[in-house]
Amino acid sequence: MPGRRVLIGRASTSQIVIHSERCSRQHTEIFPVQDGGDWVVRDLGSRNGTLVDNRPIEEDHVLAEGETIEVVGCQMTFVRRIAEAFGGGQGPALAPCGQGDDQQTTGGESATITHRRDRSAYLQPQDHPQPGKNLAGKNLAGGTAVTTGTVAADSEVGRELFRQSFELARCDTAESAAMTALQGIAGYLGVGSGAVLLEKESTGTSAEVGNLAVIATHQQGERSYHRLPDLLARTVLEGNEAVLARNIRDDAMLATPDSQGQLSTTSTVCTPLRDKRGPIGVLHVYADEGQRDLTPEDLEFIVAVGESLSLALRNLQREQQLSDTLRKTRRHVHQLREQLADTTKIVGTSDAIVGVKENIRRAAPTGAIVLVRGESGTGKELVAAAIHHSSDRADGPFVCLNCAALSPTLLESELFGHEKGAFTGATERKLGKFEAADGGTLMLDEIGEMNQEIQAKFLRVLEGHPFERVGGNKPIRANVRVVAATNRDLEQAVRDGKFRADLYFRLHVVEIVIPPLRQRGKDVLRLAEFFLRRFALQMGRKIDGFTAAAQQHLASYDWPGNVRELKNVIERAVVLSTHPVVDASDLVLSNVRLDAAPSAPAAPAASASATLGGTGSQTELISLEALEQRHIVQVLKATGGNKSRASSILGIERSTLDRKIRRYALDAQQWNG
Repeated sequence: MPGRRVLIGRASTSQIVIHSERCSRQHTEIFPVQDGGDWVVRDLGSRNGTLVDNRPIEEDHVLAEGETIEVVGCQMTFVRRIAEAFGGGQGPALAPCGQGDDQQTTGGESATITHRRDRSAYLQPQDHPQPGKNLAGKNLAGGTAVTTGTVAADSEVGRELFRQSFELARCDTAESAAMTALQGIAGYLGVGSGAVLLEKESTGTSAEVGNLAVIATHQQGERSYHRLPDLLARTVLEGNEAVLARNIRDDAMLATPDSQGQLSTTSTVCTPLRDKRGPIGVLHVYADEGQRDLTPEDLEFIVAVGESLSLALRNLQREQQLSDTLRKTRRHVHQLREQLADTTKIVGTSDAIVGVKENIRRAAPTGAIVLVRGESGTGKELVAAAIHHSSDRADGPFVCLNCAALSPTLLESELFGHEKGAFTGATERKLGKFEAADGGTLMLDEIGEMNQEIQAKFLRVLEGHPFERVGGNKPIRANVRVVAATNRDLEQAVRDGKFRADLYFRLHVVEIVIPPLRQRGKDVLRLAEFFLRRFALQMGRKIDGFTAAAQQHLASYDWPGNVRELKNVIERAVVLSTHPVVDASDLVLSNVRLDAAPSAPAAPAASASATLGGTGSQTELISLEALEQRHIVQVLKATGGNKSRASSILGIERSTLDRKIRRYALDAQQWNG
């Protein structure tokens, strides 16, 4: 082959490998002269030198017909035509070459590699490979024979390779692809039995002879397939080249269980099957008794089929890997969905909660805005999540935002996003919740705490108008379903002018009211059992249930904090309990009442008694909310209306102070008057 450089050495990457400690890793190279038909041998600074006709060479030597190259006792003869050097096209007989070679010799005719191919010329970009000269000498024992020749552009061969490529692409297993390739070769050439051998398991490196297993065989006639000699397989795998060998006789071959007798053939082709890391197996074809010998043109064709088979095997392996990954991902998603279903499960069979579930079932498939109302801790976010996961937006994002937790400026930024430099601290662009929830559901909790200016912008988005990020001028649209939630009396807020009537009517499309836990009867015990199982599993505790006293304690309590309070009580009991069942003593219940009835003043433990006026003012019993309201006014008076100082004295954030001022409808005149 023109320009082909043949490297001789101990390294496995050499074209001719000599297994001898006396041989350097890169000992000698042989290459053609570009401008002529001569070949040159060059010693690569080896330790033991290179001989040509028993004379050491110190510089490039132009080879003459019949000269013998000797490397650490291994001899190779240079000829231009193998047939002229060895009668009948046969190469030199098997002879040991170097120490430690794993070889076996047989009597009778010699076994010789006559042709090698790295890639098939049929699959090369050039239309007409140029003819070259032959370098002979490597046999199964370590000599060399490298040949190149003209491969005619054959439209029939092209059509056959094209057809076989499509057949291979249709195969869904490695075994079927291997059988398709073998049958295609035998059918087109009209000669040959063979097999495909692949590595049993990936070792991360090139395949080894002992790791090969037959995955498909094809026989012509009644004779069974005989496995190729290990030495031939090793030559192909280590050299990563296809070979055409003559006169194979191997009494010590490893055959398939149903094979009989020795492998005996006048010609055989063995080509490597490769992936990105190198050879992963071999495609072996040989001429049966009475059939014509395989030719160099047959070698080209078989190598081309082998490359197509290698590609098909790589695609099948990639498809299998993707299938395995997809299966694992689906299993993981299923597990996550089960965990999510557990955390978003609405537990209870009371009439009130059954009605809530029915409303969720009806509202979820629609795109209507839903307003969820209920006391704090009843599970408004849980209902919003159930609506999302039961809708056609379940695969989209579910985004939650508490409108009461942010100041008006920050709330606008959280809802609509902001551009870099829009305000102090805006160091980069930020996407708002509407953009983040595009294609999914946006749950806005405490919607009643939203500032009226933001209410107007929010209403425009609900009406289908685009919005702009804070500091931006680019209109943005988002496909978002809104679920709003509140524990406030929105109707009263509308009457008081604190909540826009048009926004209220826009939100009040579908309303779901969640009952407080005290109105759900035996659901309290069902929820307690549910939380007990969850926390016991998470914490690795063996707790089987509740004692009768504990159940009575749970059922008789009015749960002012609703489901949130029950969940925390059970979690605390699981952490602190030292018994196999939860007893009444493990349940730490609060005596705080969030809303004391006007006709029944709260007990001292549930309210505060304080003297808020000046000297001589009368002590009165008031609720905690009233106490907090008066205390805020007194602190603001003391600080001259400085909210920053007041929030520092109160031990709360400035945004929290603003929220409480809005909540209690406090007027600046109350502390500035």
